[in-house]
Amino acid sequence: MAPIHITVAAIIEHNNQFLMVEERDSNGNTVFNQPAGHVELNESLTDAVIREVQEETGLEFSPKNIIGHYLLSPATNGKHYYRTCYTGTVENINDLQPQDSDIIACHWLTIEQIKSLGRQLRSGLVLNCLHDYLRGERYPLSQMHYIDDEVRAAQMCYNQLP
Repeated sequence: MAPIHITVAAIIEHNNQFLMVEERDSNGNTVFNQPAGHVELNESLTDAVIREVQEETGLEFSPKNIIGHYLLSPATNGKHYYRTCYTGTVENINDLQPQDSDIIACHWLTIEQIKSLGRQLRSGLVLNCLHDYLRGERYPLSQMHYIDDEVRAAQMCYNQLP
């Protein structure tokens, strides 16, 4: 099986508008996405979403909940993606300063504006995550466990089992 790309995304809402980034995809096309990206080696999913929001918007993101987990297999590009989508808050919402050179601009868009982008959305996952957010899907951050030392984690669990 082909490798699975592990990604994260953030849904950030303010005054019935959602923070979206305008960026270039690998083919040079302009696309729109939630602040999102790949998880780096030795990085938790939560740390990755905080980093991605900062890199793509310049804002400090405080995750509050997980919206859902999504496996896109295969995507239209033939690749396989596993995305965890978060929601949370940012400070200084108008201080948008992307650090990532792939980001063209950041926008606060309504649902109608996002829907009207159609094929300009980076993938169907943009709407899947937004749909679940609007339906009220919320899971605690404690649902996601980051294990950076398998032996230590197993020993801790072993010691805590009845």
